[in-house]
Amino acid sequence: MPVNHKEIAFEAAIEHHLTTAGGYVKGDRDGFDSHRAIFPADVLAFIKATQPDEWAYLEGIQKAKAEETLLDDLCRALDSEHEGCLSVLRHGFKCFGKLFHVAYFAPASGMNPETKKRYEANRLTITRQLKYSPKHNNTLDVTLAINGIPVATAELKNPMTAQTWRHAVTQYKNDRDPGDLIFQFKHRALVHFAVDTDEVYMTTRLSGSKTYFLPFNKGCGGGGGNPENTSGGGGYKTAYLWEEVLERHSFLDILARFIHLQIEEKKLGDKKVKKQTMIFPRYHQLDCVREMVADARERGVGNNYLVQHSAGSGKSNSIAWLAHRLSSLYDEQDEKVFDSVIVVTDRVVLDQQLQYTIYQFEHKQGVVEKIEINSTQLAEALGAGVPIIITTLQKFPFVTEKIGDLPKKRYAVIVDEAHSSQGGETATELKGVLAGATIKEEAKAKAEAEGLPDYEEEILKAMAKRGKQPNMSFFAFTATPKYKTLEVFGQLGPDGKPRPFHLYSMRQAIDEGFILDVLQNYTTYKTYYRLIKSIEDDPKVDKRKAARALARFMSLHPHNIAQKTEVMVEHFRHFTLHKNGGKAKAMVVTSSRLHAVKYKQAFDKYIKEKGYTEIKTLVAFSGTVIDPDAPGVEYTESAMNIDAQGKHIGQKELPERFATEEYQVLLVAEKYQTGFDQPLLHTMYVDKRLAGIQAVQTLSRLNRTHPGKEDTFVLDFVNEPDEILAAFQPYYEQTLVGEQADPKQLYELQAKLDAQQVYHKTEVDEFCRVFYKPKRNQTPTDHARMNACIDPAVGRFTEFDEEEREEFRKTLTAFRNLYSFLSQVIPFQDTDLEKLYSYIRFLLTKLPKGDSGPVYHFDDDVSLKYYRLQKIGEGSIDLEAGKTEPVDGPTSVGTKAAHPDEIELSQLIDILNERFGTEFKPGDQLFFESIREDAVADDALRQAAKANTIENFGYVFRKALEGLFIDRMDQNEEITARYMNEERFREAVSQHLLKDVYDHIRDEAVTAGSISEAPNQEG
Repeated sequence: MPVNHKEIAFEAAIEHHLTTAGGYVKGDRDGFDSHRAIFPADVLAFIKATQPDEWAYLEGIQKAKAEETLLDDLCRALDSEHEGCLSVLRHGFKCFGKLFHVAYFAPASGMNPETKKRYEANRLTITRQLKYSPKHNNTLDVTLAINGIPVATAELKNPMTAQTWRHAVTQYKNDRDPGDLIFQFKHRALVHFAVDTDEVYMTTRLSGSKTYFLPFNKGCGGGGGNPENTSGGGGYKTAYLWEEVLERHSFLDILARFIHLQIEEKKLGDKKVKKQTMIFPRYHQLDCVREMVADARERGVGNNYLVQHSAGSGKSNSIAWLAHRLSSLYDEQDEKVFDSVIVVTDRVVLDQQLQYTIYQFEHKQGVVEKIEINSTQLAEALGAGVPIIITTLQKFPFVTEKIGDLPKKRYAVIVDEAHSSQGGETATELKGVLAGATIKEEAKAKAEAEGLPDYEEEILKAMAKRGKQPNMSFFAFTATPKYKTLEVFGQLGPDGKPRPFHLYSMRQAIDEGFILDVLQNYTTYKTYYRLIKSIEDDPKVDKRKAARALARFMSLHPHNIAQKTEVMVEHFRHFTLHKNGGKAKAMVVTSSRLHAVKYKQAFDKYIKEKGYTEIKTLVAFSGTVIDPDAPGVEYTESAMNIDAQGKHIGQKELPERFATEEYQVLLVAEKYQTGFDQPLLHTMYVDKRLAGIQAVQTLSRLNRTHPGKEDTFVLDFVNEPDEILAAFQPYYEQTLVGEQADPKQLYELQAKLDAQQVYHKTEVDEFCRVFYKPKRNQTPTDHARMNACIDPAVGRFTEFDEEEREEFRKTLTAFRNLYSFLSQVIPFQDTDLEKLYSYIRFLLTKLPKGDSGPVYHFDDDVSLKYYRLQKIGEGSIDLEAGKTEPVDGPTSVGTKAAHPDEIELSQLIDILNERFGTEFKPGDQLFFESIREDAVADDALRQAAKANTIENFGYVFRKALEGLFIDRMDQNEEITARYMNEERFREAVSQHLLKDVYDHIRDEAVTAGSISEAPNQEG
């Protein structure tokens, strides 16, 4: 007879595993009380066995009614709006003045015999085909209960009989009444699973047709779904659900320290409405938190962890769970791993969420403290050993002044949005504050052993606090890790390069529907225009600066802004307005604060002229904007945002006001392009150059899901689709490191700076002798002495010509940035580097700013002759699965300033006016040859080719190549237009010419004997 391939076999397999290896016993479906929605016999047996004294007390008072009384009071607590199932499981319920527990959970540290006995007494049951309601005969495939209280249900489906998880979802939505007691939100079952052999979905609230199921899958190959199960000769893809997640100890842990009630307060008009959501961890959250906690328990303090979790991954909850776990983490010897957990974040909502979530776990106040007053409050919290401290990075530099050195303690530091928090002196101060005592002891011991003076001891301290600290572990979260983030927080992979400790990719988040793909509907426009010179003179102008000025003149031209405004408003009215159930909103991303002002004026004018009443705008920018076309007129965000009552809308209330139905379009300059979460945003109009992480973060403002929101739309006036694709691709799956920063570069930069003799070593040493003087020895003249050490270098710098100044300044900046970064990942023992770094930081602030040359305003010199705004492409920008575009490290190459070229204004206008594409002919090869010859003859390129590998030479060459093309545009407009406008074409040409030019220069140099061999290709 054939093997049973039906659903009942799937159900039996799950029951078999849970009852033989998962720590469950079979439930008695006939013993279920459908009126109370509990298993009374299991409840009573557990209480009598674990709390005999309390039971004897109740039985003594109630006699024969004791059991009914207890069950009635249990159900009262379960059905209470203020208690509910989760609270009763964790904290028990009162009956006749006594507290009764219905479950015992494992404590954070080692269990004593009594605690262990109670924990082991928990009885987890799996009941199949449970008739759960007195109103009908429907049954549930699987019901899981703890000590008689149902906590989870599952409907199983079998693809081999053409039924999938989708049929289970339909069953929950249409055939399961949310009013039945077992399904009532908060009161009985806390989670419901729709399961087939390939995928799992779950929900925590049944709401009929509005029920929203979330994927509960592992992910497969960088995307959604589940991998094949190869364990034990093969098994179900979804076996992890009952083998890992629902296993006895795991499920009890989830009930004790993961699942929680999230309460959000929202404003609807003048009313405040509370929205309650039961949060059950998604698979990647559960896996991530548990893996980091297990690693920290095993390896102890002093390690770094990077979590690359996409937007929409639920980072706030992951951080809350991780903070709670780490604050009560004990190692195998029952020693506490961390004394305090510090959460570094700029998000206001996170502290409220953390405090409320952790209170549900522990019912204790004072576990979480938000630092919102000043650094004194932070110092006191650190000194008092508050378990979880929430603060911003900026409060750390002043802690030592307030409290002195902290006692030796161990810290877990959770960094929210790692790339914005890891660098610079402020991050170094955080390490210095938390590891101060140890750093001082070690520096003192080394200074005494080597007979160093006091100020050298201070330098040793400064060096020590940059690197990894043995008393600190960092747990960094970000969706878009930069190169530096990976190097500082990543774990070394098999290839020796850093990678995230845990990954939940953008691709998986899109596949699973947690975020929308913002590149699926992407339309690009291009502006074609002709400028004419409207003055008789033809003045000499700096080519690059004039080009920027002309581009700015064009972008701010009233006709340009008016035309784009019309396109945006009409597109919004006809396409966007009706999306998201008629509640859709749009954001206009502008390139400057002045652009934001001009667009706000243009939008409001156009809307008023057309008599449109369904669109109202808000503008967001910081500070005060002065319009050069209207001297004396100033604009502020608040003054430009006036509501229907004529009141100004303040900066802090703007997000809340934009969320109302009164406003539809938000025009922004820099603000709200990161961290702004408005799920109703559907459309983005982009009139700003975007690249790299900025492009990803800006466009990702659209990706939040919302009921009724099915897609997004981007209309881009500036960027090419290929450029946007290149920005997103590194973050689509796992972000990898490409070319890594080389410490040798640091010494090359130091040698280059020393050779220019702007500063003298004696000045650097004297500066540091004063700067690092111990506090007890400091005097009022120290500030003057430090200036006296820097001023001679400033004087020598001013004797350089403009090009030499610019090159020296850029080399200084390169050294400062490279040392600041590398000192976090490499334990340098070179005090000369630290001294030079300290000196350079202050020298840079005192160097006179470079002569930027004339600032061009062409309003009267140039006029607009021709203008055309044309749609050039629409459709999707498709990210490639399995393709990795690595992020590269910082380099010291390419810091030389471009020499300003002077050309006549009329020629530059011709160059800008003639960028139009066309087909190529065989004779066009001559044009490429002339470009190559000019590149080979360029002195700066020749020097760079002789001194660098081809990879490093490429940084210099690509910057110079654009200028060569612009100079020769009149020789071949078609090629140049394609080179300037099409990234793939530009890359192909650049790669070809790069190798050609590099090989040609190197061959010539070898022949002439000026170099003897190729440089190390790894250098």
